[in-house]
Amino acid sequence: MPEAPGDSTKDYVLEEKNKKILDFIEDVTNNADEVQKKVLSEILSRNANVEYLRRHGVNGQTVDPDTFKRLLPVITYEDIQPDINRIANGDKSPILTSKPVTEFLTSSGTSGGERKLMPTIEEELGRRCMLYSLLMPIMNQFVPDLEKGKGMYLMFIKCESKTPGGIVARPVLTSYYKSPYFRDRSYDPYTNYTSPNETVLCLDSYQSMYSQLLCGLCQHKEVLRVGAIFASGFIRAIRFLEKHWALLCNDIKTGTINNSITDSSVREAVMRILKADPKLADFIHNECSKGSWQGIITRLWPNTKYVDVIVTGTMAQYIPTLDYYSNGLPLVCTMYASSECYFGVNLNPLCKPSHVSYTLIPTMCYYEFLPVNRSNELAASRPSPTSLNQAQQQELVELVDVKLGQEYELVVTTHAGLYRYRVGDILKVSGFKNKAPQFSFVCRKNVALSIDSDKTDEVELQNAMKNAVTHLEPFDAHVSEYTSYADTTTIPGHYVLYWELNLKGSTPIPPCVYEDCCLTIEESLNSVYRQGRVSDKSIGPLEIKIVEQGTFDKLMDYAISLGASINQYKAPRCVKFAPIVELLNSRVTSNYFSPKCPKWVPGHKQWIHQN
Repeated sequence: MPEAPGDSTKDYVLEEKNKKILDFIEDVTNNADEVQKKVLSEILSRNANVEYLRRHGVNGQTVDPDTFKRLLPVITYEDIQPDINRIANGDKSPILTSKPVTEFLTSSGTSGGERKLMPTIEEELGRRCMLYSLLMPIMNQFVPDLEKGKGMYLMFIKCESKTPGGIVARPVLTSYYKSPYFRDRSYDPYTNYTSPNETVLCLDSYQSMYSQLLCGLCQHKEVLRVGAIFASGFIRAIRFLEKHWALLCNDIKTGTINNSITDSSVREAVMRILKADPKLADFIHNECSKGSWQGIITRLWPNTKYVDVIVTGTMAQYIPTLDYYSNGLPLVCTMYASSECYFGVNLNPLCKPSHVSYTLIPTMCYYEFLPVNRSNELAASRPSPTSLNQAQQQELVELVDVKLGQEYELVVTTHAGLYRYRVGDILKVSGFKNKAPQFSFVCRKNVALSIDSDKTDEVELQNAMKNAVTHLEPFDAHVSEYTSYADTTTIPGHYVLYWELNLKGSTPIPPCVYEDCCLTIEESLNSVYRQGRVSDKSIGPLEIKIVEQGTFDKLMDYAISLGASINQYKAPRCVKFAPIVELLNSRVTSNYFSPKCPKWVPGHKQWIHQN
């Protein structure tokens, strides 16, 4: 049977749009070096007269890349914080950029317990939206016909604040969701979501979550993909559903909204979707009331093809939970971005989470890369310098000059006034798309535990955790969430890990098993740590504290109450803020220490395994 002319035309237009975007990716990756030079030239010529560049000797002239690198230092946030404070306080002179700073994007940051203020200009929003536009044409190559259904994405905003100078400060996703690019978007089958804008823009996180899940359930057969920004946020939505499914069922059965939803715009938007459907309510009730929630995603949303969440870095610990809830649906990480700038896309979105790599789009900013060597344990144990000496600055390489397998710290120069700025992410070159490198995310720099000369980064801690939790498997138990703390109130100080457990087995776990977990973690840490335990006696036995169920939900609630964005929140892998430590300690049910010192001999870890 021939296709209807209308459908054919729509398919053709979408196909042409997809082809244009894929051609763009081919073009900029084939010409990465030329594009990067052009980006740097545009940034420097536009901002040649700004105070920051004149301060470093640019003197109002457009300079070549070599001169730029010779004159401009590689910096951290602390280096430009005085300039950012001036802008925040109302100084409208061209300090960092010739264009006015239209808002500050607040990082999800844990640096010193403060959220960083990233300056941005009006045109940057369009540049970020351009990166969004790349995602679905890429996905369409692997999962066709996504335009024929909807996406159930859990999206949230947070309250804005204003600086003393009157500039709005908010998380990058709040900026996007409140912008015309999202609110007033024209019809696009790829941005056809189950959540009405009003539910996304609701400041009350409970009402927003409830109404978005209600709309998603009402349209359950139309849903082809589900997701949130981070894996932790998506799992939080599933846990919310576990607690409130009976109320949601009642709404669907009666065609009315629970009285707890008091936002009138949300109620009106939901009522455009919600209709009394006793059959659907019974279906949801039957699925949710079963003893097991395994595969609940595919059971409630049977046409779902993948879960769109970030599961790289510390989010990798959520993979087993996501697999459990989704019956092993593909876990898709589509893009790599930060508050400073949006960077790249995943050109192979159906790859395994452990194989995710991002192609940095050369038009987004000017990239440089500082080689790092985390395998050098003694070097890794020393605090990272806040500034680089001249020799270190000369080590930085351009986008097209990175080497396969090498790890680098990302340094960017943006259109919005950051110059040679250390983002703090460690990336590893995993391949190439034409002449543009592809990177896997390794870790955030300086997110670490340290008691003395030791330094443990989050990747090493996560690997140690993987080794330790095998002791729990015979008891059908696993760690659902964890964080760590360098406790220096004891002498000597020691590492503390807070574990929230998911206990499915009926056999109690003996204390000796937890003690074995403590020792296994210590055995898995670097030689500097083990030397501190064995030889220097500068580090005390590692401690595991078991906390009550729901503790990490309380931790997230607390962070949100302080202004954190539900979109950007990630359970911290290392905590220092005293109120958070107090909250964790108030919910400890039991604690265990490593029963003996780990193995250590002078030399490298791999030598120990040969003895």
